[in-house]
Amino acid sequence: MPNISNRAQQMPPSPVRKLVPFALKAKQRGTKVYHLNIGQPDIETPETALNALKNIDLKVLEYALSEGNIEYRKALTEYYHSLDFTDLTPDNFIVTNGGSEALNFAISTLCDDGDEVIIPEPYYANYNGFTSTFNVNVVAVPSTIDTGFALPPIEEFEKKISAKTRAIIICNPGNPTGYLYTREELQQLADIALKYDIVIISDEVYREYVYDGKQQISMFAFPELAENCIIIDSESKRYSMCGVRIGCMITRSKKIHDAAMLFAQARLSPVLLGQIAATAAHQNDGAYIRAVREEYTHRRNVLVDLLNDIPGVICPKPRGAFYCVAELPVDDTEVFAQWLLEKYSLNNETIMVAPAGGFYSNPELGKKQVRIAYVLNEQDLRKSVAILHAALENYNSDKRH
Repeated sequence: MPNISNRAQQMPPSPVRKLVPFALKAKQRGTKVYHLNIGQPDIETPETALNALKNIDLKVLEYALSEGNIEYRKALTEYYHSLDFTDLTPDNFIVTNGGSEALNFAISTLCDDGDEVIIPEPYYANYNGFTSTFNVNVVAVPSTIDTGFALPPIEEFEKKISAKTRAIIICNPGNPTGYLYTREELQQLADIALKYDIVIISDEVYREYVYDGKQQISMFAFPELAENCIIIDSESKRYSMCGVRIGCMITRSKKIHDAAMLFAQARLSPVLLGQIAATAAHQNDGAYIRAVREEYTHRRNVLVDLLNDIPGVICPKPRGAFYCVAELPVDDTEVFAQWLLEKYSLNNETIMVAPAGGFYSNPELGKKQVRIAYVLNEQDLRKSVAILHAALENYNSDKRH
């Protein structure tokens, strides 16, 4: 038998997908499973994007430019100009195969083996995978549910900075918590990045979906970070186009951009068809974004209010993205989530949630928490919470006996 690399053996499993085999078995038994575990919206993709794919009139589906085709980079530039970042040009963008590749480019550009990145936790679980691939160590700074997962005190970040620190990674608004950072919090991060000459990698793929009259503040709003900032963006969640695999890495730093381009050239090119769809999606998208934001606001309100009505459940109301982290009255949500799929149903229906331990560097910190994505319609969300409520009563009753 061939040997498997240490890198592969150390690659962390996805907390979002590790329970999939149990969900498949539940479905094979005829049980309906409501997927609250994954950020796959049921929102329809913009018609402009779908039509662009249907009406492609090309004789050859050729390589795109390594940095992305100019038509799409111009569309991105116009989008960022609408956010008041009018200094950006198409040359600031490297188009990638999803936001995931953009993060890979950023980490591989900044870090060598054994280097460190600091991340407030809980954080998007695949950050572990991206860093592990390049033998980069995550240094976590815990946030807490009692503050709604606000940025930990900046002094805690400063304590973790070492000679090996290359970047701080944030997700704003956040996955898995939905927390929206304030300008004051971001200014503190900007100051510390300049003080230690490290880079802020700001994952802003949920930028459009913020609520309660708030606005997302980009790290690009801090011009002093021109040489110390990378933005990660993606079309997946903005336009419900997860399958087109189109994102981008953006920086004002020519030094960082030119280094990242070497990785872009090595992987040849981003997806051509995805760029065609994404370019079209950016056309007259204001009404689409407003309607989707209104829908997510409603879903959030329904879900979080119902969750907090369940005895023993704690769920801060997120200000952005379409996730929340809830603390449940169970000892171990990994065991509970598997039990939901293996042994429980209500009217032959059950739910799939993502245990939050996988979103922490120390799984014990999230042992009683789950991430729930409100990507289902209101009726399905209400059914899902009813199932959760009944399941918790049944589960805890069984434990008492």
